[in-house]
Amino acid sequence: MPKASPILDYRLSVSGGFIVTVKVWRVPDPVLGSSHSFKYSLFFGRAGERLVGYDNERGKGDHRHYGGREEAYAFVSIERLMADFGADIERARGNL
Repeated sequence: MPKASPILDYRLSVSGGFIVTVKVWRVPDPVLGSSHSFKYSLFFGRAGERLVGYDNERGKGDHRHYGGREEAYAFVSIERLMADFGADIERARGNL
């Protein structure tokens, strides 16, 4: 039985005490609620405070967290996911 294989896995400390964590795996079967072969968890914030997050939690499917809201996210590709995440980080930093 094939296992999940990591594609991206890193954590960065950013000025201002912020943290960026990116984890993306290729999975043999789509996560329940998603229709693609990736599992991901992206985080931007401080310890105990998520400002931006993207993930496809089992059962919830693809979604993002921004400004205290959780909403559906239309996954297109890993490249688009990372671009959208980066844009949301820039927007969140501009609002601080």
